[in-house]
Amino acid sequence: MKTTNKFQFDPRVKDGFFVADYFKKTTAILEKYKPQQIVTMQFFQRKQNTVLCGIEESLALLKFASKNFEGLEIWALNDGDIVQPLEPVLKIKGRYQDFGWLEGMIDGILARNSSIATNSMQIVQAAKGKPLLNMLDRADSFWTLPSDGYASYIGGFRHFVSEAAVEYINDETVAKPSGTMPHALIQSFDGNILEATKAFATTFPEVNLVSLVDYHNDCVNDAVKVANYFKEKLWAVRLDTAGNLIDKTVEQNKEEYPGYSLNGVSVPLVKEVRKALDAAGHHHVKIIVSSGFNAEKIAYFESENAPVDIYGMGDSLAKVTIGFTGDAVLIDGKKESKFGRENQESQRLIKR
Repeated sequence: MKTTNKFQFDPRVKDGFFVADYFKKTTAILEKYKPQQIVTMQFFQRKQNTVLCGIEESLALLKFASKNFEGLEIWALNDGDIVQPLEPVLKIKGRYQDFGWLEGMIDGILARNSSIATNSMQIVQAAKGKPLLNMLDRADSFWTLPSDGYASYIGGFRHFVSEAAVEYINDETVAKPSGTMPHALIQSFDGNILEATKAFATTFPEVNLVSLVDYHNDCVNDAVKVANYFKEKLWAVRLDTAGNLIDKTVEQNKEEYPGYSLNGVSVPLVKEVRKALDAAGHHHVKIIVSSGFNAEKIAYFESENAPVDIYGMGDSLAKVTIGFTGDAVLIDGKKESKFGRENQESQRLIKR
């Protein structure tokens, strides 16, 4: 049986530290009364066109925590498969005490990873081929970054900002983790965006130079100021205006944008920045946007032909909206299950 060995687990998993108490009690009871009983359990979810992810991690969990892993029979789909409601994605056959107590952990792995993979796919589709930057480090616990990064990769992302996010990814097409600059760097230079960008460029001359230009809520003028100084050396500017603010230039020109939302990183703001950069001869400077982007907002920007080159997002990736359920459906090969739950045959499942 082949499984990945790249996923890492807390050693306390083997002691049931992360397992609900009733699973542990059930294990103790069955070890006493039904020690050789064979259970078949299947896992499924209820949403359409879900990007399945978490299978490899679940198999690694079983290999890590089961005291009799080689005695299990496992059938599963692959990470990245598109699955439909009630479709079995994983089946495990063996003694309950050898795997059944991990049911909740497997549900959680599949739920989180499939949610992130599906969110990522929807964002990729909305962006229509434009580069996307996974900034999930700022939106959720750092403990989950390796697994979350892998799930986002399965959903189509190829650009990440932390080493942890690419720990489980083995793909040469994935760029080395990189990023721009935080507001803290500008703050440390007394709010002087140009000086902060100079320091960045001097310290990291081999990195694509990106300047964060929303610090003074004056993206248009600060973008041009930085571009005028660095000229061809400036690769991009990033807009990260908070949603409760309206950029100064957008406020001044709001009559030109009737019906548009003007707050935060808006379509008018991106158009004003692009127009100003082009007027100053900086057609090569890319525009990166972040702050509040999800699939719906990206799709809207694309429908409005907003001149965005790269989208960055964080919390929209981490929303868990897909739940998985594990059900025992056969006992010693005979039908025995909760009402409404049946053993589902599937030609797609692969023996592992």
